[in-house]
Amino acid sequence: MSASVKIDGISKTYKKGTPVLLPLNLEINAGELFFLLGPSGCGKSTLLRIIAGLLEPSEGRIFFDGRDITALPPEQRHAAMVFQNYALWPHLSVFENVAFGLRAVKLPEKEIKAKVTEALQLVRMADFADRRVPSLSGGQQQRVALARAVAVSPQVLLLDEPLSNLDAKLRDEMRMEISRICHERKLTAIYVTHDRREALSMGDRIALLDKGVIQQLGSPVELYRKPRNRFAAGFLGGVNFISCTIENRNGADWAKTGFGEFRMENGTGGKKSGTVLIRPEAVTLAHERDTENVFTAEFVSGTFLGERSELQFKTADGMMLDVTASAYEIFSPGKPCRLKIDPRDLILLED
Repeated sequence: MSASVKIDGISKTYKKGTPVLLPLNLEINAGELFFLLGPSGCGKSTLLRIIAGLLEPSEGRIFFDGRDITALPPEQRHAAMVFQNYALWPHLSVFENVAFGLRAVKLPEKEIKAKVTEALQLVRMADFADRRVPSLSGGQQQRVALARAVAVSPQVLLLDEPLSNLDAKLRDEMRMEISRICHERKLTAIYVTHDRREALSMGDRIALLDKGVIQQLGSPVELYRKPRNRFAAGFLGGVNFISCTIENRNGADWAKTGFGEFRMENGTGGKKSGTVLIRPEAVTLAHERDTENVFTAEFVSGTFLGERSELQFKTADGMMLDVTASAYEIFSPGKPCRLKIDPRDLILLED
């Protein structure tokens, strides 16, 4: 049975006085695929290891379904962990690796066989039960590690950068597999990654961390479309930051920039000036009939990336604007282009 998780004022400071986690609070719902996202050194793996019982917090408490598990050793927490390096026994078969945790709690052999078989079927590795680990690919080894974690029926599944060692194609495949397994089994899963694509494509919710502090918490769509500050905006995707003043005309908010005036639909909180975020994919070619939120910019350069191109335009005030466009769009350097921005895609940052 999956458990809810409550992090109550957890912090971590090492002996030399370096704080890794400042006191933070989190509540994770039962059955939720929850991501801890952030750059290297932000404290996300430290928090995961505290939840697992592999590190002691400097202060604070951890609850599973309202039960305080802060002082419990790892083996009594009903949590299972999947590591970046798989942590499989090379001398054991796939079956024995998955059975390892079940034998540790001395389950009957018949029950062990049933649970291992079910777990291997879940990760689509049943045909590999007798194989040795060194003969498996990286993706197959990660499936076995996932099966071993699921086989013990944990209340909470912890995943620490599980796809970092895989190539791009395998990462895409395993992202879908892990998401499928977690949702099929209704697992409470806490997943650590520095890869925004993993978090955005898989997560029910995301906590974005930096320097031991949660910068923003919300759904993938909320974090991407309404980032709270420059760090959140930049970490989650391409950005154009534009200084502006705000005017309200006939009930509509307008952002006045150095290269045009743009109507906004996301609200301004009463601000008179600030920084507007525009994602590169939000800038598109204007049609002849378009009049609102249209501006002219000079095409400077582009990079072809297969299904899309990353372009740079120079605005009337000399600003370089990053734009993502279809790879079929052809531009000539130095040529002025009419571009537009949807009012929904201008986001005024809080900071």
